[in-house]
Amino acid sequence: MKVSIPTRDENGLDGIVEQHFGKAPTYTIIDTETNQVTVIPNTSEHMGGLGLPPEYLHENGVDIMLCGGLGFKAVNMFESYGIKVFVGAGGTVRDTFEAWKAGKLHNATAENSCSEHGHDDHHHQ
Repeated sequence: MKVSIPTRDENGLDGIVEQHFGKAPTYTIIDTETNQVTVIPNTSEHMGGLGLPPEYLHENGVDIMLCGGLGFKAVNMFESYGIKVFVGAGGTVRDTFEAWKAGKLHNATAENSCSEHGHDDHHHQ
C-alpha cells in the first residue's frame, strides 16, 4: 500500500507537511510494505503543470492520502480514483505517518470535509 503526504520539501520522513495539498511543492510517498520513501514533485495544474493532484497521485500508485484538510470536491475526486483520504496531518511526515498508523487521523468524508465548516476548497485555516 502506498501512502502519500503533501510536503514542502524533499526531506523524506523529516519533511514538513504542507497544509494546502494542491499547492504542495512535493508529495512524499511511503510504501507500507517495503518502508521505501519516495518524494515526487507536484506537477499538477496548481503548480503550472497539467492535471489535478488526485489523478497524478493515482498514476503514481497511491492508495491513501494523508493531509491537513480539504474540501468536499477534492474528497470526492480522490474517492473517484479509489484513494482514501485521512485528515488531521501536521508536523513532519514521520509524525503524520505514525499518527495514521495509530488510528489518530480521521477518514475524510463528505460530512467532515472543510466545506461543511464554512470554508471553501481553496482556504484552510
